[in-house]
Amino acid sequence: MDLEPIHFIGEPIEVEFDAPPTYAKRTGCPDRFVWQATTYAIVAVLSEWHDYGRRGRMATNMRPEHAAQAAQRGSWGVGRDYYRVETDTAQVFDLYYDRAPSRAGDRKGGWFLYRELGAPEPS
Repeated sequence: MDLEPIHFIGEPIEVEFDAPPTYAKRTGCPDRFVWQATTYAIVAVLSEWHDYGRRGRMATNMRPEHAAQAAQRGSWGVGRDYYRVETDTAQVFDLYYDRAPSRAGDRKGGWFLYRELGAPEPS
């Protein structure tokens, strides 16, 4: 099934897990998320992908051989874990966990609702 973006959202969300994640920086897909005061239960994970590329000033703070390895498996505070999910409302969303801490005192990253997807328009 091919899906096309319906609209960009790009907003922070709260997530809920039935069992707490083992690792704070590798949480896996949540079981639910809350967006605009509505809770969406995730009924299926359609796909997942990871982007551990270093950007901005972070792109030049490692030796090339270490940067190549970090791009494959990630390093602390760098990258995003993306999940395409179907919810109990039959909607499909892309959400991601941004592994970068938002402030110095908070060593965890944050969750964001990236976009909603839908079936392509018939030709």
